[in-house]
Amino acid sequence: MRKAFRFRTLLLIVLPILFFLPIYWTFVIAVGYHGAAYHLPPVWVPLFHWAPIMYVLTHTHWLRYVANTVGITAATIVLVLFTSALAGYALAEIPFKGHSLYFLLVIGVMMLPQQALLVPQYVVLFHLHMLNTYAAMVIPFAANSSSIFLFRQFFKKIPVSFPEIARIEGVSTMRYIFRVAMPLAKPAVATSVLLTFIAAWNQFQWPLIMTNSPQIQPIELALSHYMQTYQANWRELASAALLALSPILVVFAFTQKHIVQAVAGGDLNAKD
Repeated sequence: MRKAFRFRTLLLIVLPILFFLPIYWTFVIAVGYHGAAYHLPPVWVPLFHWAPIMYVLTHTHWLRYVANTVGITAATIVLVLFTSALAGYALAEIPFKGHSLYFLLVIGVMMLPQQALLVPQYVVLFHLHMLNTYAAMVIPFAANSSSIFLFRQFFKKIPVSFPEIARIEGVSTMRYIFRVAMPLAKPAVATSVLLTFIAAWNQFQWPLIMTNSPQIQPIELALSHYMQTYQANWRELASAALLALSPILVVFAFTQKHIVQAVAGGDLNAKD
């Protein structure tokens, strides 16, 4: 028993270190001296030279890329929450013909790789004259099957009496969804926000194919430009990578509690 406890404790110590080590090493390179990435044995103590980070912020178009990414990500999150809440409520609460088939189709979409849809999506956007636009970065991702599934599962946990009382009180369906059901499904909302944020923030292949103007390209394409520009200067590249990663860590820190609840199944009472 003690050996099993020690083994679990060891895993809880070692695994976080292994996951955090690449981020820390990137930070050491970013604030270290020239050539630290090639030094053997590796240098693990940061020197806190902030010049490379300031250079990325002030001498490049980094802020433009950040503004593009923030706008695209925010718009995508809002649309995903809106469409997922409506679709999840319909699949959980509204009986209609082909209900099970529609739900299976939603599950099936989760299994399709994005690469398999690139060519038909490119053709559609081309004929709609949406290539190289912000709309092309947002609209194709306005609905998310994983978020629909999450909302559907949480809405099914809401007691039957809640929507019945809302109907008796004259509350509209839309108002009930966004004022009552969604606040009760906070774990689903937080998980959808985080997953959508990570997916939208880390988009690389899609904007690489659908855009050709730096004026609307997101942050991941900026990193690829820096890789070509700073092939021998890893400090600027590491600084840009840290700046791109920081918002994801911040969002995760604020949503991790709700994500654990979502994985655990939430705390709503089972439906009658």
